[in-house]
Amino acid sequence: MGRAEDWLLAQLPAGMVAEDFFSRFVRIFQAEAETLLAHPDNLPYLADPRLAPPEMVRYLARWIGLPGLDADLPEDLQRDLLAAGAAALPWRGTAHGLRVLLEGYTGGPAHVVDGGGVHPLGEEPTDTAWVRLEAASTGRLTQDELVELVRAEVPAHVRVELVVAGRTVWPRPEGESR
Repeated sequence: MGRAEDWLLAQLPAGMVAEDFFSRFVRIFQAEAETLLAHPDNLPYLADPRLAPPEMVRYLARWIGLPGLDADLPEDLQRDLLAAGAAALPWRGTAHGLRVLLEGYTGGPAHVVDGGGVHPLGEEPTDTAWVRLEAASTGRLTQDELVELVRAEVPAHVRVELVVAGRTVWPRPEGESR
């Protein structure tokens, strides 16, 4: 019959396999089936930020709602950003979630204060739609990359103040351009 790796042909009656054209035709389907059979073995690794192919890392980032990761960023940084986003996901929309995300993005401690909270009736603040995020550095990101990632995470109606190393980087100080 031929090659030992002809596992699909080996399951067919000898009379069918004797025909050269038919054997070559079945090998086409065998090659396709081998591709499909290889995927289940790799499934656990496709969702692991440390092991997934770079294209999958960017897809997973979009899937969990992170802004699209730039393919020009170093591959290990893309993986770190995905891992940070995934770690913050259960607390998305909370000060704790923003802190986890900022710490993951910058690689250092972060502090987050927001206008939300529980207040006695009649003592509610008039403006709760603000958040101040503080980090010691931008980590491996540029200042603009960090600002973009943070602004994408905070709802549009919430005022954001981002402070890095004691300096306000967002909103940009007057006169400072991108």
